[in-house]
Amino acid sequence: MSTEGTLLEEVDPVASDGEENDTSSDFVTFEMAGESYALPMERVQEIIRMPELIRVPLGPSALEGLANLRGRVLPVVSLRTCCGLSTAEHDEATRVVVVQAAGATLGLVVDRVTAVVSVEADQLESAEGVQSTVRSELLAAVLKGTAGRAAGRMTTVLDVQRLVRAEFADLARKVAASGTGSGAWTPAATAAEDDSSDTLELVSFAVDGQEYALPIDRVQEIVQAPERVTAVPNAAARVLGVMDLRGGLLPVVSLRQVFGLEVPVLQPHNRIVVVTVEREGRESLVGVVMDTVREVLRVPAELVGALPHVVSGGGRSREVQSVCRLEDGKRLVSVLSADSLVDVGGLADLDLDDAAVTRTRQDQEDDVVDDGRGDDELLVVFRLQGEEYCVAVDAVQEIIRVPETLIRVPKTLDFVEGLVNLRGAVLPVVDLRTRLGLDRSARDERQRIVVLIIQGVRTGFVVDSVAEVLRVGNAELEDAPELSPEQAEVVTRVANLPRQDRMLLVLEPAQLLGGAQVAQLVDEVRSSSTAA
Repeated sequence: MSTEGTLLEEVDPVASDGEENDTSSDFVTFEMAGESYALPMERVQEIIRMPELIRVPLGPSALEGLANLRGRVLPVVSLRTCCGLSTAEHDEATRVVVVQAAGATLGLVVDRVTAVVSVEADQLESAEGVQSTVRSELLAAVLKGTAGRAAGRMTTVLDVQRLVRAEFADLARKVAASGTGSGAWTPAATAAEDDSSDTLELVSFAVDGQEYALPIDRVQEIVQAPERVTAVPNAAARVLGVMDLRGGLLPVVSLRQVFGLEVPVLQPHNRIVVVTVEREGRESLVGVVMDTVREVLRVPAELVGALPHVVSGGGRSREVQSVCRLEDGKRLVSVLSADSLVDVGGLADLDLDDAAVTRTRQDQEDDVVDDGRGDDELLVVFRLQGEEYCVAVDAVQEIIRVPETLIRVPKTLDFVEGLVNLRGAVLPVVDLRTRLGLDRSARDERQRIVVLIIQGVRTGFVVDSVAEVLRVGNAELEDAPELSPEQAEVVTRVANLPRQDRMLLVLEPAQLLGGAQVAQLVDEVRSSSTAA
């Protein structure tokens, strides 16, 4: 997701006739829809090729997305749209002019950058009375008689300050007000209202068609299996080897090997669940290979029980510490013990330096610059229309499959899919795509319902798929640029992960529904419960 380097050196510099003096000004000229335009050079930071973008829901129409500019989040906007011109496909000539105006930094997409010109005062004319295809309030001046590609025709100078203030008032206002408050977001404030003391939070996964789970406080992150794991001589049978995890070596254990099952070659659908294990008084990280990761579960304590005595007498009791009875006992999930699962004592036999094999949680924290915002955050990552979004794991009550049928509610909100029965309670279900202004999609097996609590109301949100549970350092979390009022409330932060070439949009659960919308959902739930 990183952009390419600056391209200013590719632009032909064009000096005006005669020697330069204090009355000359420099401009970057470019083309849009066959016309010539310019921006003051003092506003231009650099010029880059079109980067990869992530789309931002509920943003202004001119916003094309966010890019990673050498570790910095850069809003990229269509200058054609800002100027009221028809849109066009990007091609090899398309460039992004990075400008700073009204205290904000933006990337402006243009058709083609033509030159950097030095213009004398007598070649600048006021824009008053000039007719153009752009809105008149964006005109700053007109260049006459420039050289190069635009020679012999007028070049319109755009007022980039006014452009930013008019099109992205929220962004400019936020920058101007920066320093007046921390702007820190406390995740899952509403979720705290729900009594979670009697619940067990788990990450569930499948191995050979059976469902297992690990306590979520032991799960540091979930990553895709690498192409290969490096074998280690004299390692225990369950240890496949080691893999690279952000510069450190991570021991990888096969859960299939632990259970005495066939161990196939790692496939792209396999996931490595990175768990913390206790070893000689310190916490170490170990990767456990799963067939697939399924869901995040928040299970009431009364649904969790110990293994029956007749079963606990067997050898498997060390790995399975309890069983969850879900869906009226039709679905059983075995909860594993992380410490017993990986047999930490056996890891000591690895013929590797201990410091190189495992990275403790403290080691990871040393890699993250402390910016005063507290500990790292655990995020549930899901996908919508090809983009990655996330919410704090504390906000997620559970994640369930989309049922075959939903109870439709007439005259409801356009993004409400219907109601489902969740263990005897009525759960309203919202299509998150529609709520965020994205295209609605057909149902498929990968979709999941992420259950959140919005202003005290338990609400399910349909997402395309749940990708992983990811631990993100606070140094990698930054405030999202405020590009529109609704977007600024819903998309509050960005998890910028340049090492992984990823950028995740962090949603604020409390803002996904407004007060009036929540009240309507409450009425619908009450009506449905009464009817039942």
